[in-house]
Amino acid sequence: MSNLAVIQQVYEAFETGDFATVLGLCDPEVTVTQDEALPWGGHYTGPDGVATFGLALAGAIASTVKIESLFESGDRVVQCGRTRGTVNATGATFDIPETHIWTLRDRRIVAAEFYIDSAAMLAALGS
Repeated sequence: MSNLAVIQQVYEAFETGDFATVLGLCDPEVTVTQDEALPWGGHYTGPDGVATFGLALAGAIASTVKIESLFESGDRVVQCGRTRGTVNATGATFDIPETHIWTLRDRRIVAAEFYIDSAAMLAALGS
């Protein structure tokens, strides 16, 4: 299976809420990073960190990713698209550009870097 196929599985699992599959594709030392300005942002390590990140994200927003491009370059897979959804606390909607950079080793995710227009997301959150 290619790195690209692994990440395609991740996005399919995101759509169905299959968190067990996502964790199963991660290395035990996986790291997740997103802008600390966001309520769910920060640097998370390991399966517990991934779970903490996911719970913080789901606690703040309900969203889906619309993939506009997805490509593999060496040990990285880059996804560019949009995150669309609703702020849980207010019902405000958002449609914001984002990019995910996934690093893999031996077909396992070792790092996920999530980039978003933080100013636009904070505005949607009412922050």
